[in-house]
Amino acid sequence: MSEKELGKKWDRCLADGAIKLGTGLGLGIVFSVLFFKRHTWPISLGSGAGLGMAYANCQNDLRSHYLLHKSEKEQ
Repeated sequence: MSEKELGKKWDRCLADGAIKLGTGLGLGIVFSVLFFKRHTWPISLGSGAGLGMAYANCQNDLRSHYLLHKSEKEQ
């Protein structure tokens, strides 16, 4: 894997993480205000879920170079 490819993967990981963290944070705030009487745990839960999904996507993206892909004839 070239440095350029690795850089692109890291850029995708950081962008995906920012989007998912922001979305989880936003949903957590909305749920906190509307449904849970301004408790903070929905904000933490939403942020954690967003970061967890971003981490899993990034891990899969970075490992994709090392996975063996079966051709359609072998399946």
